Amino acid sequence: MDYVTRIGVSVEPDLLTSFDELIEKKGYATRSEAIRDLIKGMLIEDTIKDDHAHTVGTITLVYDHTKGGVNQGLMDVQHKHHHVISSSIHVHLDTEKCLEVLIVHGSMKEVSDLSEAINSIKGITHGKPVLLSGEPVDHKHEHCTD
Repeated sequence: MDYVTRIGVSVEPDLLTSFDELIEKKGYATRSEAIRDLIKGMLIEDTIKDDHAHTVGTITLVYDHTKGGVNQGLMDVQHKHHHVISSSIHVHLDTEKCLEVLIVHGSMKEVSDLSEAINSIKGITHGKPVLLSGEPVDHKHEHCTD
């Protein structure tokens, strides 16, 4: 227990009841685990607001490969941003539509620029980045118990 600091939190009864129902549904063993995850999520969200912050994640897109130039446009953008793309997965959804997932890393600015360039290609139906902080995280306290 030397590795944790205990804090007190004041919460309205109705809010606590709703929170308890949520953490049970999500499978948390304790309120502390859930609160730690909320804090980590807020810290990640704050970190990735910085254009210079290192980020990792995915850019998921759906497109119609029969639209003129979409394949070449994707190829050109991906080659231009090759230093940000670690890998990609391509799935044929039907005879016209494709799903592609790019695994990305780099500064928030670099990854955002890539995502915007992809979404500007005619024929891209949906394109969504899911980004996390790529900054080192101290995991030595991860398995604390209450």
